[in-house]
Amino acid sequence: LINEAHKKGLSIILDVVYNHLGPEGNYLREFGPYFSGKYKSPWGNSVNFDHEYSDNIRNYFIYNAIYWLSEYHIDALRLDAVHEIYDFSAYPFIAELTAEVDEFSKKNGKPHYIFAESDLNDVRVIRSRNEYGFGCHAQWSDDFHHSLHTILTKESDGYYRDFGKLDDLVKAIKNNFVYNGNYSSYRKRKHGNSTSGFSFEKFVHCIQNHDQVGNRAFGERLSELIPFEGLKLAAGALILTPSLPLLFMGEEYAENNPFLYFVSFLDNKLNDAVHNGRKKEFSVINRKDEIPDPRVEETYMDSRLDWEKIKINSHSVLLRFYKDIIKKRKTIPALTNCDRNSIETETLTEEGIMTIERRKNNSRVLAVMSFNSKKISTNFSFPSGVWKKILDSSEKKWNGPGQTMPDTPDDILTEITIPGYNISLYESETEY
Repeated sequence: LINEAHKKGLSIILDVVYNHLGPEGNYLREFGPYFSGKYKSPWGNSVNFDHEYSDNIRNYFIYNAIYWLSEYHIDALRLDAVHEIYDFSAYPFIAELTAEVDEFSKKNGKPHYIFAESDLNDVRVIRSRNEYGFGCHAQWSDDFHHSLHTILTKESDGYYRDFGKLDDLVKAIKNNFVYNGNYSSYRKRKHGNSTSGFSFEKFVHCIQNHDQVGNRAFGERLSELIPFEGLKLAAGALILTPSLPLLFMGEEYAENNPFLYFVSFLDNKLNDAVHNGRKKEFSVINRKDEIPDPRVEETYMDSRLDWEKIKINSHSVLLRFYKDIIKKRKTIPALTNCDRNSIETETLTEEGIMTIERRKNNSRVLAVMSFNSKKISTNFSFPSGVWKKILDSSEKKWNGPGQTMPDTPDDILTEITIPGYNISLYESETEY
């Protein structure tokens, strides 16, 4: 599979879980001190990375990583939940892991990458080992997802309570972390640190992923939560901004089958425990329908992708829209620039409008986004320059309500009418 993907020019990234082992088939403790009991994680005792006899435990996991890269030709590894890897040694396990992977890449003449899923908002994860960081090549930033999701869905439960303002999304786009040392009401403490000095290519953004969808009570995808115009706006906000975009399977054609939480342990007691735990976790939800049973095959079958949908109008249109904006990201110089100083944003908060200007040499683009669900008219002036519209999500070809944004706007204050949930992209190659 991997070799065939490489022939097509596709890289393969494997999700590896080094912070815990599953509840079934977990016999490592019978062969050595793989779990110290020194720290507790949500899944029980943590892996022993810094206690007695931890040297060989670290080697076991490090050479598991090298095994995937050398024997299976995996291109990169995504480390699951590094915030649940507890290690207070002077040379942290993750730093040792990235050092070994970098050395393997050097010897083989091909780069391999380590991406970290982290809930810490801590740039130590991507800081170089020479500067006492972990040396990961990039890390996930959930703040972008949370900011965009809350604006579009109006949800405010759990960690979403920390988000919901347009300024949060602006900060997530410009700084990756909304919480970079400021107070989090959800955590009831200050959270995060500054991303200053790190390029945008060090951060992975998404509008959906397996955790954010699969851990919901009913596994609803974004396509079930917001209107079609909102899906195009969300796609543009993700792909036309400078951080690394991650797409969740089926997102690109508005798959609307749920992605439910399902299990198939051999031990029925474990299956029952998961079922009861899910019911308890979501007992506060005020809905009459039952939480889907994770134990039954139907739950799994309901979660499968339906590729036939790409033949249906709205689904095929969104797929074409994704292809179009991905092509623009790859070919327009301004959209390839990942430097921290290459982006400017402005907001009209009351109108729910945000603009993002990106540039590289003489290449400039301006994205105008409306997070207002209804069409509005407002006074607006474009930055100086000769601008030409190259994308409008409200066009009929994108199944939109019809375009109202100007094709070649003037840089003087004028009234514009912008449809609900619209994203329009303008390009200029004039000096600025």
